Amino acid sequence: MNKLFDLSGQVALVTGTSRGLGQYFACALARAGADIAITSRNKSKLADFAAEIEALGRKSFSADLDVRDYDSIQRAVAAIEGHFGKIDILVNNAGCNIRKLALDVSWEDWNTILDTNLRGTFFVAQAVARGMVKRGYGRIINIGSVTSVAGYAGLAPYGASRGGTRQLTMSLADDWGTHGVTVNCLAPGWFKTNQNKVMYENPEWVAYLTDRIPVKRPGQPDDLDGAVVFLASESSRYVTGQTLLVDGGISTGATKATV
Repeated sequence: MNKLFDLSGQVALVTGTSRGLGQYFACALARAGADIAITSRNKSKLADFAAEIEALGRKSFSADLDVRDYDSIQRAVAAIEGHFGKIDILVNNAGCNIRKLALDVSWEDWNTILDTNLRGTFFVAQAVARGMVKRGYGRIINIGSVTSVAGYAGLAPYGASRGGTRQLTMSLADDWGTHGVTVNCLAPGWFKTNQNKVMYENPEWVAYLTDRIPVKRPGQPDDLDGAVVFLASESSRYVTGQTLLVDGGISTGATKATV
């Protein structure tokens, strides 16, 4: 493997790995050579996925983690560092969404989304960065979204949380850059996940979405493999504070030209 993308000997923590894109991120990093810490609010749900990581020839460790609970964050990070001795890479993936039109969003809806996607992202990064700063090395990858840079109806609090993640990423990159820690935001476009699968059951919506994407298809999970390994590896050593959109070009705002 090209040493610029080789993660052998490194430990990656990927949050929110009971399902969805978090599992793909973890597998991509494992295939690049990293040992993997995986988390869920109930780690018993991770047994099968832990076995999948180990089948790739890597070590795995599972921890309970609720990113809305400060003490849970501290316990999980301490347990992972106690097991592996360090965390070199953090993929801040845990997130949620409640899809409603803006007039229907409740106070509780707002708090659930922002507490998970933004406050949780910050405090997990803070907990992991303490060790990274001491060791003088780290790669933090905050997972954003195309909604980090574009607005969509029905996604007001979600978009606010993801836009905040982009701003947070830039601030933390400035805070920790002198300590050898890079912080970047990986922003997927439209990928089918459990959060949005109901939308993909509507063929008219899928056709509409596909027409808006310059490469003319929604994302497939392995479209993110190269990006997450790049941001986790030595190849991105001079990249920090950036938002890398992996979205098939939908963020260009392009539509069919009329002549």
